Amino acid sequence: MMLQDKVAVIYGAGGAIGGAVARAFGSEGARLFLTGRHRAPVEIVAKDIVSAGGYAEAAEIDALDEEAVDRHLRYAAGMTGRVDISFNAVGIPNTELEGMPLAELDAGAFSLPITTYTTSYFLTARLAARHMIPNKSGVIMTVTAFPARKGTPLNGGYGAAMAAKEALTRDLSAELAPHGIRVVSLRPNGIPETATMKELFEIRAKASGMTWEQFEGFLASTTHPRRVMTLEETANVAVFMASDKASGMTGTTVNLTMGTLDD
Repeated sequence: MMLQDKVAVIYGAGGAIGGAVARAFGSEGARLFLTGRHRAPVEIVAKDIVSAGGYAEAAEIDALDEEAVDRHLRYAAGMTGRVDISFNAVGIPNTELEGMPLAELDAGAFSLPITTYTTSYFLTARLAARHMIPNKSGVIMTVTAFPARKGTPLNGGYGAAMAAKEALTRDLSAELAPHGIRVVSLRPNGIPETATMKELFEIRAKASGMTWEQFEGFLASTTHPRRVMTLEETANVAVFMASDKASGMTGTTVNLTMGTLDD
């Protein structure tokens, strides 16, 4: 197994991407400490992993609460002796933050996603690094989206937030790689299975009147293979990037947009 006995902490594990990555990590032998702002959806993921023969614990943790994140990491490290992987899949609802032209958007609504996404990533990465540095080993990961690199209308501060996370990935790597810690981001294309894309559809549908099927067709039309990205594909790449087989990759964002963006 690619992650046999690796200790992984996942933030936002109750969400679509966080849950898919957690299940994939579990199937590859990782010991999982799963967190989310609401315990119930995280418990569901943990139970699925345990039922499949894996190890997973669920905890209710706000990734913006530094003390709570720190306590949980100390607990995980105390239970296992180390922290090998930190994966941040934290998201926030976008329905009230997107859909309005930037010229009409309130400054608070614009800055909220930037502050939330970057602060949660910074806190979880920084605190995980403090456990990884003594072991001279570890992987810190997060998820971004193609608006980090492509201008898109009515996105509010979301694109700026994703771009900031990618910049933070590079800066974290520049400081932590000499300590044996790799830092990478995953940038998938729009995944219809996620709540984020369903929210985006609702925003776009009001303006265009398109159906869900038409929206899925639009997403597919932007990719080279003319199909949408799946959660399973994203999770499989996350497994590889978290494994020792990806030891040469750090300070970068993995392009999973299926050709929508050409790096």
